[in-house]
Amino acid sequence: MSLQEYLNNGDIFAKRSGAQIIEIGEGRACAQMTVAEQHLNAGGVCQGGAMFTLADLALAAVMNGREQLTFSLESTISFLHHALPGDVLTAEAHELLDHHKIPYYQVQVKNQRGELVCVMTGLAYRTGKALSLDD
Repeated sequence: MSLQEYLNNGDIFAKRSGAQIIEIGEGRACAQMTVAEQHLNAGGVCQGGAMFTLADLALAAVMNGREQLTFSLESTISFLHHALPGDVLTAEAHELLDHHKIPYYQVQVKNQRGELVCVMTGLAYRTGKALSLDD
């Protein structure tokens, strides 16, 4: 099973929120989600937790893309623009530092118009164990 299949099927929370990995490459990954009624807060815009889930899914994909079991140590997100129902959000994650134990990442979430909606940075821990993608 590929990492993309593993995460899209195994991350139940992200799956139920409508977020899915659409691409994984060396040092990068993309996830996508369309803002629906279930994502809205009381102000009628996309709830921050929904955007965090999307960014976190892309982060998980890029972190584990080197086939080593890797966990997030810290994630920080800045919300820069609102998202409305129907907006298609794409989270693009990039590895900024390929450290053997403590790599560092950035995720940019943009809407279908290319507007930057939020930015996440993440620090991770590579366990040194091979990633097992068995069913």
